[in-house]
Amino acid sequence: MGSRAEQDRLLRISTTLYVGNLSFYTTEEQIYELFSKCGDIRRIIMGLDKYKKTPCGFCFVEYYQRADAENCMRYINGTRLDDRIIRTDWDAGFIEGRQYGRGKTGGQVRDEYRSDFDSGRGGYGKIIQQKVTPLSDGAFGR
Repeated sequence: MGSRAEQDRLLRISTTLYVGNLSFYTTEEQIYELFSKCGDIRRIIMGLDKYKKTPCGFCFVEYYQRADAENCMRYINGTRLDDRIIRTDWDAGFIEGRQYGRGKTGGQVRDEYRSDFDSGRGGYGKIIQQKVTPLSDGAFGR
């Protein structure tokens, strides 16, 4: 994406936001309903698992106007959507390919290392899931 100075310049003029900590079950329509309260949305790009092509807990929201994106950062960051506290951050601009998770398993890296159970993000983190194996009597063991 270029130098640090170029990245900073792009962030200062950006109309695109990264939205994280979404439930895997949150729909594009739900995102549109909430984020359109701050202004006209140009497009929403859902984050997808690289291999399964299913939602993996993030998206990009691009507004037409910088002021609308600023309002979103001010009013929507830290609010609840689909029973989860979402976070928004400035993004230098969406480039094709960034919609895919960058973790080894195709999703987000942070989900691979999560050790708690989170039904909104698919259960346990990937590393813990691999250690938890079903026993023959239907119980689970480690």
